Amino acid sequence: MFDIIVIGGGPAGVIAALRARELGANVALVERSRMGGTGTNDGCAPTRVLARAARLVRDVKQFSDFGIIADRPEINWPAMLARTQQTISRLHEKKQLISRLEGSGVEVFAGNGEARFIDPHSIGLTDGTTLNADKFLICVGGHGRRLQFPGSEFTLTHSDVWKLTHLPKSIVIVGGAATGCQLASIFSSFGTKVTLLERGPKLLAVEDDALASTVTDAFLQHGIKVTTGIGDIERVEKRNGLLEFHVIIDGKSTLFETEAVLMAVGWIGNLETLNLEAAGVKTERGYVVVNDFLQSSAEHIFAAGDVTGRMMLVQSASYDARIAVENAVLGFGQPYKHQIVPHGGFTDPEYGSVGLTEKQARAIEPDCAVSTVSYADLDRAVIDDHVEGLCKLIVSQENHRILGVHIVGENALEIVQLVAAGMAADMWVEQLAELEIAYPTYTSVVGLAAKRLVNNLGVVPLAPEWRTSEKLVSAEWE
Repeated sequence: MFDIIVIGGGPAGVIAALRARELGANVALVERSRMGGTGTNDGCAPTRVLARAARLVRDVKQFSDFGIIADRPEINWPAMLARTQQTISRLHEKKQLISRLEGSGVEVFAGNGEARFIDPHSIGLTDGTTLNADKFLICVGGHGRRLQFPGSEFTLTHSDVWKLTHLPKSIVIVGGAATGCQLASIFSSFGTKVTLLERGPKLLAVEDDALASTVTDAFLQHGIKVTTGIGDIERVEKRNGLLEFHVIIDGKSTLFETEAVLMAVGWIGNLETLNLEAAGVKTERGYVVVNDFLQSSAEHIFAAGDVTGRMMLVQSASYDARIAVENAVLGFGQPYKHQIVPHGGFTDPEYGSVGLTEKQARAIEPDCAVSTVSYADLDRAVIDDHVEGLCKLIVSQENHRILGVHIVGENALEIVQLVAAGMAADMWVEQLAELEIAYPTYTSVVGLAAKRLVNNLGVVPLAPEWRTSEKLVSAEWE
């Protein structure tokens, strides 16, 4: 009999099991197949390998501008996929998850098949093993949602990319959120003709409008065909070696002939085989229902990570896991709350965000201060010839604290971490403006936006005629 059994060996499950041991609990961790979760095996890590390859292809186009003579690159798709698998293996070798867990006193059951609740305190594994525990923590992650329509069996999800035998010459991607946009950008860089379809009014629906429109404009310039506001998918038919994809656009049936169709239309929990009814765990829309302490409807069962349907990010799964396992082992203490969560996507151009969008900020504080700086204002962007992008910084007029930042452009996901750290430290925008950020760097876009806001907020003494002048535009140096 274990004190707690953690189901799932991804970021949430591993962190939870280790933390439970730190608290003195007798712990087992169950993983149906390979440790590491989607992030390592199927999602973030291998996708980032493809994004890196896409950047290399893009950069080759600049060689002649910098006096470098080289042949145009050719895509060896099987070799590229082999590289993703090599990288996954290297990450597993680096992490040594099972050894680390067992060395900490966690009993690991990996590769024993699916876990299934027999009753509220017992689970059975496919190999016949039965395990019992006082409490459980469900960290089973999720998978791409598959819509059902005639011919849906011919479509792919992101998990199927690693099984493609060749690079498709054309692809229709349905879904304009992070996954769809990343894959659209990657395939386009490799020379695939990409059509990106989104049901909502814009791509990257959860992001700031300026960020989303900048990414959309860049996609269009790169040759990606973008259509928003699509209606229902009618059917997919296979004909003459191609797929005929029928979808309603502007009230009319529209046909796309393409080599592949990829669905990026949502992410749901891996609940199918858990038999949660036997444990009294309530689910909704493909997720485990939890309260603010990440406790399910069964008081002894908690859940963390993607399976809750809340903040479905690797970094958030680790955060959730600590809260959930501490509440399970120690009793209720810390509620779930995500306030500062930097995130983004490895598109081209890259994007990163943290905090409130301008629309969200103005709903709380209508007169909040906003500064937008173009990458074209950065010396580093001019030097590297990557002037595509912007940084929007949003600050409270009342207390000058940072409410959010939204960045599109080179190194955006790295830059946004600086602002996230400043927000976590409750930094004033004046302090951000005073940072002596190294020159020439892309990160200086944040300092530039902060300096403009400080001027606009009236913090810096200026003559009245200068304050109203069009010359009131900060630069990295004059």
